[in-house]
Amino acid sequence: MKESGNASKSHGNHPVSRESASKPSGLLALSPLLVFLLIYLVSSLVAKDFYSIPVSSVFLFASIYAIAISRNGSIQERIQVFSKGAGDKNVLLMIWIFVLAGAFAATAKEIGAIEATVNLALKLLPGKLIYAGLFIASCFISTAIGTSVGTIVALVPVAAALAGEISPGNEQAIAFVSAIVVGGAFFGDNLSFISDTTIAATRTQNCSMKDKFRVNIGIAGPAALIVCTIYIIMGLSAGANPECGPVEIVKILPYILIIVLALSGLDVTLVLLCGLLTNAVIGLFQGSFTWAGYLGTIGQGISSMGDLIIVTLLAGGMLEVIRSNGGLDYLIGHLTRRIRGKRGAELSIALLVGLANLCTANNTIAVITTGKIAKDISGRYGVDPRKSASILDTFSCLVQGLIPYGAQLLMATGLAGVGTMSIIVHLYYPLILGLCAFAAIIFRFPRRYS
Repeated sequence: MKESGNASKSHGNHPVSRESASKPSGLLALSPLLVFLLIYLVSSLVAKDFYSIPVSSVFLFASIYAIAISRNGSIQERIQVFSKGAGDKNVLLMIWIFVLAGAFAATAKEIGAIEATVNLALKLLPGKLIYAGLFIASCFISTAIGTSVGTIVALVPVAAALAGEISPGNEQAIAFVSAIVVGGAFFGDNLSFISDTTIAATRTQNCSMKDKFRVNIGIAGPAALIVCTIYIIMGLSAGANPECGPVEIVKILPYILIIVLALSGLDVTLVLLCGLLTNAVIGLFQGSFTWAGYLGTIGQGISSMGDLIIVTLLAGGMLEVIRSNGGLDYLIGHLTRRIRGKRGAELSIALLVGLANLCTANNTIAVITTGKIAKDISGRYGVDPRKSASILDTFSCLVQGLIPYGAQLLMATGLAGVGTMSIIVHLYYPLILGLCAFAAIIFRFPRRYS
């Protein structure tokens, strides 16, 4: 640190290093994210419709701006930095999941799996408890399989079809039930023993998963109970009591297989591939499509994910430019400058991982990026490692659940066929989780770990 400080003050025969000169100031490095938010907000206000502005269009302008202000050499070198982010292995894995999820969802719909699953759900669940039942199911599945994306892939198509039965032709109803699934998916992502964020949080803070779970359940549990109560009340007032058709168990097998394989710990890409092949067997055997029709349906499903793939590439590239220009380091430095006491330390960790998640659009990467810094803050100010691990996991999931360019919301948007913002406005669980998490910091709860 002293060397860089001296270098920055050098004159005459001691020029500033090329690396230091190549980076814009901290605020300027972060400005592409601000430009994205500003364009989206202003455009939506002008159009008087927050659902009519494509996120991909806004990301295009923000990405061009990010490349323009970058000082990473020539235009070709700046584009290389952008391309490095767009081609990151995590970004490409996300796209691979999008492709398989689109193909699986389209072929499952073609064989009648969605209708069959909807009929089964209507038969098993009382009409007035469908909302709460859907939330509980998504909480259980996501906790068991440890992935919010896998839960969304399995349940959003079913939830959207349920909304079509309860309120035909109502796009807001589809967005509402999709939000129920997304909220439940983040419950499990935050608590599951096999979740990437749980693993990253506990490893960086050097605590056991069961201890972190005990802290987390005291925060996430009340939030889930509040949300479940809201859904029960809304179900009663809605008076939903749709009729159900015949239940065809064989057509539900693809979804059952998806859940069982995910619970077994199989990688989500292999789970989706197995589901895709199962759809082929059932569809060809029952005459739902020919082989050519099956391939055509796969193509349609992949095409339906095109906008999500573009957004993922643009976001990955733009966020890499922000990182390479020092935007994330700037945030971290300013957040840790004026910490006083345990509350201040815990709030700093929460803000740190939240802002990192805004810049990376990946809650696991955000936890990994800020984990060591959080560990240092915790050690310096006496924060229990189990509490810091819980804060890292909870606030990363909170932000990930609300950003319109996060993988989970993009996936839900593509599968449900509705606008991203139309889902966000119905996301009760992440907001209530955030309130409970902030309250736990302010009021020193749970006492044992505070």
